[in-house]
Amino acid sequence: MTGLFHRLGPQGLRVLALLAVILLLLAFFASQIDGYFNARLFSRISGSVAIMALIATAQTLVILTRNIDLSIGSIVGFTAFAAGNLVSTNPEMSALVLVLFCCCFGACFGAVNGLIVAYGRVPSIIVTLATMAIFRSLLVEYSDGKSITTNTLPAWLTEFPNLPVFTVFGLEFRAAFVAALTVVFVVHLALTRLRPMRQFFAVGSNPEAAEMAGIDARRVVFSAFVLSGALAGLAGLMFLARFGNITVVAGLGFELKSVAAAVVGGVNIFGGSGTVIGALLGAVLVDVIDTSLVRWAIVSEFWREAVLGALILLSVTTDTLFTRRLVAWRAARAHARREATLNQEARP
Repeated sequence: MTGLFHRLGPQGLRVLALLAVILLLLAFFASQIDGYFNARLFSRISGSVAIMALIATAQTLVILTRNIDLSIGSIVGFTAFAAGNLVSTNPEMSALVLVLFCCCFGACFGAVNGLIVAYGRVPSIIVTLATMAIFRSLLVEYSDGKSITTNTLPAWLTEFPNLPVFTVFGLEFRAAFVAALTVVFVVHLALTRLRPMRQFFAVGSNPEAAEMAGIDARRVVFSAFVLSGALAGLAGLMFLARFGNITVVAGLGFELKSVAAAVVGGVNIFGGSGTVIGALLGAVLVDVIDTSLVRWAIVSEFWREAVLGALILLSVTTDTLFTRRLVAWRAARAHARREATLNQEARP
């Protein structure tokens, strides 16, 4: 077991544990729901994960720096509506321009949060709780009571999520899901290979030590919120493409889901550790539960939010206990090595 721990590390073990939990949940729901396993289930979950994976990744970037973004659902909703309004009046617009528009639109909202949190020194939970309401109110004013409908959108946009890319074991992987996985993988590579992105972990672990090492902590926090906003904007485009009909409540509740996916995926709520791959698996877990509870008739839909809340509480508690045990284990190992070295040196 010790050898396995050293080979995989804490994050690797969390990923394995998440995969095991997902498989156990699938087995449980399959025993409770008739005809549970089918291509339609995979299509529903993968379509939802295409959005959830992006907002979980966005939330992860912020949490890594010891902050949180509760406005992410409002950013997704506003971007979805703005993008739908833009493309419905300009149907000849290219896909690349629309993607850039959504990323920049979301990044602007993220910059507002980042400026206040990083340079105004206001706690992120207060700032984003306020901007969550402000951004949603701005959307209500901007929409003027109107809605975006599928029939006003160009066919290439609404057809994109369902375009088949490849098939594995009879399961069809579609464009939106593959695109989301690609974005998550790119962010993962950036966090593990690029020095500016590695600074997210340094600032989240110990902001004072990071400053002493020459890292501009305020710039890093600001960058995290901007990137988070850009990914939320991209999620807004995915939301628009998948559902088509967009109202002022689009993205409502994504705040809780994004936090749940991140912390369930092993991202430390106190910052400094975690992976976007874990957040991706957390998004899959959240969507498996959410989708399955809809089909499981004995559970009321009003309990779904309670289940997510319980998941967050359980994950944070487990992560805290795991971290404490890990620190104690490492300290004991270091003490044993020192004792062994001293005993060896004391021998004649």
